[in-house]
Amino acid sequence: MHTNRLIHEKSPYLLQHAHNPVDWFPWGEEAFAKARNEDKPIFLSVGYSTCYWCHVMEKESFEDSEVAAVLNEHFVAVKVDREERPDVDEQYMLATQLLTSRGGWPNSVWLTPEGKPWMAGTYFPKPRFIPALTQLAGIWKDRRDEVNKQADALAAAISEAAGAAVLAGDGGVGSALKTEIVDQAVATLVSRFEPQHGGFGTAPKFPPHGALQLLMRQYRYKNDGALLEPITKTLDAMWLGGLHDHIGGGFHRYSTDDRWLLPHFEKMLYDNAQLMRNYADGFLVAGHERYREAVEDIFRWVQREMTSPQGAFFSAIDSGEVGKEGEGYTWHRDQVVKALGTGDGAFFAGLYNFEEQGNFAEESTGERTGVNIPHLDQPIEAGARARGEEPKAFAARIAELRERLLAERRTWPQPHKDDKVLTGWNGLMIASLAYAGRMLDEARYTAAASGAADFILNTMTRNGLLLRTYRDGEARLPGFLDDHAYFAQGLIELHRATGAARWLEEADRLGAALVRDFQDQEGGGFFFTADYHEDLIMRSKSLGGGGNVPDANGAAVQVLLELADLTGKSEYRGAARRTLESLAGLMARSPFSTEHLLLAAAEYLRRADDAAGRTPAAGIAAAPPRPGPDVSKRANAVSIEAHASRLSVKPGDSFRVAVAINIDEGWHLYGENPDADFLIPTMVAVDPGEPFVIGEIEVPESHRAEDPVLKKMVNTYTGRIWFQLPVTVRTGAKPGAVSLSVAVQTQACDASRCLPSQTTTLRIPIQVDPEAATESRHPGIFENPDL
Repeated sequence: MHTNRLIHEKSPYLLQHAHNPVDWFPWGEEAFAKARNEDKPIFLSVGYSTCYWCHVMEKESFEDSEVAAVLNEHFVAVKVDREERPDVDEQYMLATQLLTSRGGWPNSVWLTPEGKPWMAGTYFPKPRFIPALTQLAGIWKDRRDEVNKQADALAAAISEAAGAAVLAGDGGVGSALKTEIVDQAVATLVSRFEPQHGGFGTAPKFPPHGALQLLMRQYRYKNDGALLEPITKTLDAMWLGGLHDHIGGGFHRYSTDDRWLLPHFEKMLYDNAQLMRNYADGFLVAGHERYREAVEDIFRWVQREMTSPQGAFFSAIDSGEVGKEGEGYTWHRDQVVKALGTGDGAFFAGLYNFEEQGNFAEESTGERTGVNIPHLDQPIEAGARARGEEPKAFAARIAELRERLLAERRTWPQPHKDDKVLTGWNGLMIASLAYAGRMLDEARYTAAASGAADFILNTMTRNGLLLRTYRDGEARLPGFLDDHAYFAQGLIELHRATGAARWLEEADRLGAALVRDFQDQEGGGFFFTADYHEDLIMRSKSLGGGGNVPDANGAAVQVLLELADLTGKSEYRGAARRTLESLAGLMARSPFSTEHLLLAAAEYLRRADDAAGRTPAAGIAAAPPRPGPDVSKRANAVSIEAHASRLSVKPGDSFRVAVAINIDEGWHLYGENPDADFLIPTMVAVDPGEPFVIGEIEVPESHRAEDPVLKKMVNTYTGRIWFQLPVTVRTGAKPGAVSLSVAVQTQACDASRCLPSQTTTLRIPIQVDPEAATESRHPGIFENPDL
């Protein structure tokens, strides 16, 4: 079998083309030297291994000897995996967008031997591709001056566009970092909410990870009830629709229609990582058990299909072979009946909206193929009630049927899996697993996050340098800004979840690298590449928001703000402030591509208000204190949070712990009622252990109300209440990581019943460090939690 130079590469995408008759080169000096020596232009093709239209172009053109003959004679052909080299991908995608006003993959770009683009497009069918290649070869030979002028102009435009992305362009807003920017961005997001089907805007609909996280942050901190519908409607629509793989778990890449029914069937690690965080937060915000099940659903899929033997996470799963997109996920009705039997098969097909003619329309033609995408019209619990069945038993039956169908589906030919490990994408999944593990009290999630983090630290670092990609026993390529920022987020979340100092130490090391190697010292913000990366046409800050991953500058600022709190290092807060001030205009102008910058801005401004003792604007409920880890759990009708004013203390220091109990509307808790001692009071107890001494707990004031069942006046709590705990570190305390355990006893009642009492335990990791800063970095906030 014919092979080309790509056979020596590690990238699954490049290896897919290793047997093409095209004489492919990987990106590198060898290709550019050949182009210079032979005076040939470069044909650059950029894609990734689970890209459906990349497969189409390979099958039609790159596997075709006629196309290969033209390419090999007139061009030097270069293949790039955009997931390995996002820096190369970004600048040449910008060239395509400037020339064609659109973009996508595969990206096809013609370059001079110096790497300057002069012509570009995306997917070319073979009947158009050969004439285009022939024509461009003639232009290169006969009209070289025009080519060089075009290349110089386009290179200048790329550099200018990259620089313009950081400018506000609206009269100096770039230096005005105000809460109004965040409020206006949230209003803009809400204005684009699509109330009928959920999501924001029209088809195609990508999972709005960042928008949801920003809305949930504002809902929790500003108590804005208007934000709840966009949050829950969108979470429900994605969970019920075809975007969710109801049989195998996890979510596909995007929906091609407004209804979230017809997905583009790729499954990306980065999507599912962010959705895990979205649904964990959704559960904490709304309390719907289906959101917790969504987190578990993603986890099961990741464990079963996306985890390497060493504990790291693979990158993606394909949508299917050319002409067979979705074949591994769609069902004929008779396949379901055969797998489940007539009765169960008909029941399942009815519940999951199977149609005789099929509900799946092929994306490129719009034709129905007779197969179905399982999806629901309503949550499982609502379906049970509609049928007069007990919800838990009903859900258990459905789960058993899904497992049987999954077993059947796994006998089918399986879609291609991209099994490379990317540090940045692993960082996203590590962060979400550790966060969900802590918030939902699921040690399995935290253990999975720890395993992946250990793999990256042990295998994907070299002489202190974080590397980007690993496959087949080899880690390679220096990590970019997103690798450092996303992985640091994961390490911080692991520190919060476990209290282990080593995770914070590694996050601190990455924070130092962010400031040292990526920071724009003059203009603020962070470049996507460090000085040790390859020089390209431009040194970008990657502010376009493409790829449906968090904007890396926003993620970096979030990391630095957290590290500033956890370590007390002022240089982190300074770098975060400079970045936010330099990009404030961009946030105001482009909220849909800067959600994580906006999240970081909201946190920075809240911290600044806390430090200054300022109160929120009138009519807006205050944010809870969050200088410490957000140690939170949700019980029936209540959610409970514990926050420490300091996480790094030295022997003899004193600090405070605030416990917030949020009581759902329509419910109440009891205070102390000596004349009705059968009522269970709300209490907070601390098991300090060494090395802490706990002072007198400050109890919130209850209010008198008539109990609707007892028909007498009793002391109750409603809404949001706070307990305050003064803590002192013993003078002889040994350095190291310790944990402060807080137990909260509650019994929630409404107008007709009381739920069983429960005790919720939260653990706050504290670092005893003789070198810790003495003063609190958040004065005043714990003296009055409502500020």
